[in-house]
Amino acid sequence: MECPFCNPQPENLLYEDELVRILIDSYPASRGHLLVVPRRHVENWSDLSDEEKSALLRGIDLAMEKLGEAFKPDGFNIGMNLGEAAGQTVPHLHVHVIPRWKGDCNLPRGGVRKAVLDIEDENLSLRERWERNRLKEDEIRLLKEAFLEPGT
Repeated sequence: MECPFCNPQPENLLYEDELVRILIDSYPASRGHLLVVPRRHVENWSDLSDEEKSALLRGIDLAMEKLGEAFKPDGFNIGMNLGEAAGQTVPHLHVHVIPRWKGDCNLPRGGVRKAVLDIEDENLSLRERWERNRLKEDEIRLLKEAFLEPGT
């Protein structure tokens, strides 16, 4: 399998520098769900250099900043699935930056702690949900413009 983060689809690529990329998630949990990934193919956090770890944190900050400018979310979930047992499906380390809005789900309380509950992920089991969460062309253009602003 070709790694989708080493060779991202151009339409999903919002930002890249020498160490990280910021991509639009192909199966979004919410509108604007982004991924921050190291450019180097690395599966485990422990295999990252200190410089790559710092770059990922800067990437998270940049993703939240630009999502805030473009879509004005009320909050964010930030997380990683490290290892198959934790739900990692692409063996390339990636950080999820998920914008959240008041009322976007029935029970937001507990946030990422829900990841260990033995229930089906409603976003993955309901194809229409992640299709609805996909950004429209004008929204992608708005977000790409935000990433092209000076200083990024």
